[in-house]
Amino acid sequence: MAGSEAGAEALNRKTLEAAASWYVELRCDADEATRAAHQRWLLSDPRHVQAWERLARLQGKLAQVAPGIARPTLSSARAKRREVLKVLSVLLMAGAAGGMVLRDGGAARLMADLRTGVGERRSLRLDDGSQLQLNTGTAVDVRYSGQWRSLELLRGEILVQTAADALSRPFIVHTGQGSIRALGTRFTVRCDSDTTRVCVLEHAVEVRPAQAAITVRVDAGQQLAFHADRPGAVMPAATMADAWSRQMLIVDNWRLAEVVGELQRYRPGYLGCDDAVGELRLSGAFHLADIDIVLENLTTTLPVRIRRFSRYWTRVEAA
Repeated sequence: MAGSEAGAEALNRKTLEAAASWYVELRCDADEATRAAHQRWLLSDPRHVQAWERLARLQGKLAQVAPGIARPTLSSARAKRREVLKVLSVLLMAGAAGGMVLRDGGAARLMADLRTGVGERRSLRLDDGSQLQLNTGTAVDVRYSGQWRSLELLRGEILVQTAADALSRPFIVHTGQGSIRALGTRFTVRCDSDTTRVCVLEHAVEVRPAQAAITVRVDAGQQLAFHADRPGAVMPAATMADAWSRQMLIVDNWRLAEVVGELQRYRPGYLGCDDAVGELRLSGAFHLADIDIVLENLTTTLPVRIRRFSRYWTRVEAA
């Protein structure tokens, strides 16, 4: 995915306009022939895939600026053209903003010591014997010295099992929101936008928000979400919070929109959920090795269908 981000900045207007046209065409409830033609267009050039992935990342903005394409049909070619231009404007603005993101932080993630792509996991042993697992879409820098054992989680999610250290160096995980100091422990850390979430599986950790003069202890069986300027409340830990390390997702009475949002992390492209079914409740265990199978299984237990515009664009809708 990181490579696609960098390459997408070089996309020309013609490619982006073609992607916008396909987006409008497919959203007008196109037939199978149109979908097949779109698939051929995708496979004909890697830049087409990059443009379509940019569309997927901007789904929320597109729904705001071009709501008309949610209708089954558009009344005229001129109306379609207006919608295409709206979509294209969002793509072009995102390209300009994307360069800023890359300069401000994306480059650091691309150059991180340890990285995983979408749907990829990685396990390794650190120099001190500690065990580290990286979940999907994760970037980590490792900074060991004579005084500290330090990880910087740039994005994504990790599972840490600390080892005893002969030099008695503290083990600390840094994120954009603060730091987590291990107290001989096993724990997960996840970065989502402006929030860091910590879940302690064994022993305890100390959390320090970056801009708050406070330390919060989180013990085994507890979790905490915090921002740079404040900690949240200590809560009971989620059920099997480390299940992802075994390629599993465990949910207990989750909203369907939450489940789909979590599955999106493990699947390239866009995976969305219609508001009409987003409040449906779901419990169960799902294997993350094949998200498409998970989606199909949803149709056997809930009144939903899976609508696919292409391999990069899937939506859960009312049956």
